[in-house]
This record gives sequence, C-alpha cells and structure tokens, in this order.
Amino acid sequence: MERRTFLAIVAGGLLAAPLAVEAQHTGKVYRVGFLWDSPAVWPHALEGCRQGLRDLGWVEGKNIVVEYRWAEGHFDRLPSLAEELVRLKVDVIVAPTSIYAGAAKRATSTIPIVFASHADPIGSGHVASLARPGGNITGLTVMMSETSAKSLELLKEAVPGLSRVAIVWDPATPSHRPALDAVETRGRALGLQVQTLAVRGATEFDGAFATIVRERARGVLVLSTPLFIGEARRLAELAMNHKLPTMFGPREHVEAGGLLSYGPDRADLYRRAAIYVDKILKGANPAELPVQQATRFELVINLKTAKSLRLTIPQSLLRRADEVIQ
Repeated sequence: MERRTFLAIVAGGLLAAPLAVEAQHTGKVYRVGFLWDSPAVWPHALEGCRQGLRDLGWVEGKNIVVEYRWAEGHFDRLPSLAEELVRLKVDVIVAPTSIYAGAAKRATSTIPIVFASHADPIGSGHVASLARPGGNITGLTVMMSETSAKSLELLKEAVPGLSRVAIVWDPATPSHRPALDAVETRGRALGLQVQTLAVRGATEFDGAFATIVRERARGVLVLSTPLFIGEARRLAELAMNHKLPTMFGPREHVEAGGLLSYGPDRADLYRRAAIYVDKILKGANPAELPVQQATRFELVINLKTAKSLRLTIPQSLLRRADEVIQ
C-alpha cells in the first residue's frame, strides 16, 4: 500500500472514531495518545500494539479513543505534539523509543507514559531502575548498547578479514552515545579499528559515506533510530554504490536492500506494550510496573545483497538466521 493511501486510511479512522464513541458509549471511554513518527515507520509494530489492545478488550471507537500525533521525521515538532496530547488530557501516552518518550516526559510528570522499545531507559535517566521505574513512565527496553555490540560481532563474522568498521550514529538520539561506547569497547576486544560518524539528517548521508570510503572502512554498522529507518532505501543504495557491507538493527533496512540486521522483534514488543496500557487504564501505577526487556531477537540476511557485494556469508551464520532474503 502506498504511504499516501495508508495515511489517508488512518486519518479517516481518526475522524470516524469520535462519532463511533458517541454512538456506542455505554461506560467510561478512555483516551490513549500515540506519539509516533509516522504510520509508515514500523507499521507492523504499530499494528502489533493495536492488536494487543484489541486482544485485551480495548476497541477503538468503542471504549477507547486513540489520538495519533505524527512527527513525520520532524523531531523538532515532538514537544508541541506531546503538549497537544497533554492538553487533550489523555489517560496514557504510548511512545515508541527514547526520543518520543523523552518528549512526552518533558511535557508531563503526571500522565502515565508507556515506551515500547526504549534503547536505554536507565542511561537516559527516564527511569530510576528497571525493577521500580519510580515516576510516570515505564515499558519495554531493547537494551541497545548490548544489541549493538552483538551486531558488531555478527558483522565481523559475516565479512572475513574485516579490520576497520564505520559506525553511523545520530547525536540527537539519547541512547546512541552509550551504545557507541559499548560498540567501541567491543570493537577493541575484537581487534577492529572503529571509525565513528555523527549524522544529523538525511542531507549528511552522502558526505558520511564519502568519508567512510576515504578512510578505508570495509563495513558499516548503523545504529537504530527513526531518522535512519525513514531513509532505509537511501542508506541501502549508498552502501551498494560504495560496495560496503552493512549491519542494521531493524529488519526494514534489510528488506530495503541492506545486508544484515539484528534486533528485537518489535511487533512482539509493541503487543507487550499494550499490556502496560491495559494495566494503567485499570488503575496500575506506572512507578510500580517493572520495565521488561526484549526477549525475542531476529537476525535477517539479504543474500541478494551479499551476491551483489560478491560476499559469501558463512554457513554457520546462515544457519542462525531467522530469515534469509533470497
């Protein structure tokens, strides 16, 4: 489905929801705020959360109204979008990652916030501890520092003789600095030279890859953030043009033509986030709901890309893959 058509369908649903509530109002109707980038970023995860709510008896247009606020890649809009949800007096805000959770937390200290795939809730200061978050925010974490370090190991295994790796990261993503530290530490242990490149927007991609090539890196690890996911196809094209093997977090990058991805099953995480929303709407205190970690991870390999790079992926790695794209 084209992005424009999908947006139109979502928008139509939003317009219809309040009318449906009026028609079916039989008790308290709760208002849930979704602070998100766009319905085109992690659509399977978004649907996973909505399905999770339905499975628990929460039906949009019947006993809940969902207020969607889309940043559409303009992260400077997040404060105002979060404040809109606060003014609407939503009962809970769902935010996918640290960027969105941080914007929501700055906008309110009272409305409960559920994050669905926070990279580092302790390191960012959003929770006091995983066992007792202690504030108005809780949810699920992907522990990006650990998964990024593991991704570096997998990239080295996939590319025989790899000695120098470029790490592309976004300074505006709070979890990227601790993840970068973890990757650099693991790189030294693996005997790799690590080159870091800060990228703040899509206009910097060309320059970043030109620098990677000039400094002779032979592989690229791209840390996960919505900015990069929205440009998945462009990043894959640049890597192919420069004959560079790539490792990403979200599988969308590999589906767009990247070589490898290793990360959490986000649909599973977002279904689990619905459980937090359910508990909070039923009266639970987010300060006392422990943060849970991702338990399902997936390794995806694009063999078509490997062939284009004239790279033979070791059988040992192929056997461990959760999906191989031919």
